Amino acid sequence: MKLEIVSPEATLFKGEVISVAVPGLNGEFQMLNNHAPIVSALTKGNIKIVGSDIKIAKEFASKFQKINDTTYWLSIASGTLEMNDNKINILVN
Repeated sequence: MKLEIVSPEATLFKGEVISVAVPGLNGEFQMLNNHAPIVSALTKGNIKIVGSDIKIAKEFASKFQKINDTTYWLSIASGTLEMNDNKINILVN
C-alpha cells in the first residue's frame, strides 16, 4: 500500500509499505493492505512504518528512528490520518 506523510514544511515520506501503526486517540492501531477506509485524529506518539524497501530522504533522516532494515519510527505531536483504496495520507505536526 502507499503511504505519504506530510508536515507543514514538507513531504517527509512517500513510498510503498507493508504496514503502518499510528497513535490514535483511543490507542495505537495498525493498518495493513485492504484495510477498511478510515479517517482518524492522531495524538502524541510514534508512527511505525514497516516495509521491505523503505527509503528515507537524507534531509529528513534525522526525524526518523531506524529500528531495523524494515522498520522505522517517526515521533509526532499530533496529526490526522486518512486511508482509502490502499493509500494512506498522514498530516503531522
